[in-house]
Amino acid sequence: MMAFPENRLAIAAKLACWVASVGAGMAVPSVDDSLGTKLLPFALSIVAGSVDIIGFLGLDGLFTAHITGNLVILAAKLVAGQQAPVSYLISVPVFMVVLTLTRLFVAGLERIGIASLLPLLLLQFLLLLTFFAICLARWPHIEPDTAIMIFAGMLGVSAMALQNEVARISLKGTPSTAVMTTNVTLLAIDVGEILFGRSPRVAARQRAKRTWPAIVGFLLGCALGAACESAFGLRSLMLPAGIALVALVMGIAALRAHPVERKTA
Repeated sequence: MMAFPENRLAIAAKLACWVASVGAGMAVPSVDDSLGTKLLPFALSIVAGSVDIIGFLGLDGLFTAHITGNLVILAAKLVAGQQAPVSYLISVPVFMVVLTLTRLFVAGLERIGIASLLPLLLLQFLLLLTFFAICLARWPHIEPDTAIMIFAGMLGVSAMALQNEVARISLKGTPSTAVMTTNVTLLAIDVGEILFGRSPRVAARQRAKRTWPAIVGFLLGCALGAACESAFGLRSLMLPAGIALVALVMGIAALRAHPVERKTA
């Protein structure tokens, strides 16, 4: 009875080793290195938009990507005298802990000369896949306040924390792919600079060129996620998990086709 789970763990371990070997000795890639890396922010934004709206609709209003939105809803419920869900209370601490652990993990990878992009994309995929698997196993008896569903929701939160780290430290020049407030602000500023600025506008055009695909991807993810959740419930988490796998494959293909200059001692 345990052979199948053990086989799955063995496959996951072999996959992790192979993914790590692809980035061995490589420097941190840039979003402009290849077509694959240019498309990664768009794909990751679809992941974030879809998992955020699916979690919000299916887990009693839990935000997995726009994590601070949980604080707003939590405050509103407390003021209204309503019971505060446990998932709202722990989502921000979980997010912060995962960010810290991820940074430690990346530091360890850097010490042994492995670029962190692919390992983080793999971990994100595995977290979203487990999130989906739990919801699929519990379907149709989904109770957001049960321990197993709170745990599942925190897997989604953890996946989005990893995605934030990908944008910050694993792919140079990438805009945020999980939170759009900053992207919308920067895009508006850059459009204003392009249209009305007096100084050279090359930098503004370059930033806008990187930012708008992430915004469009997130909106597309929200639309697809909402449509799928209304039709299939939390089983629609297959969508962000599937796109996370596509993003991982894109990252592997990009680094293999256009290897980044290796680090020298």
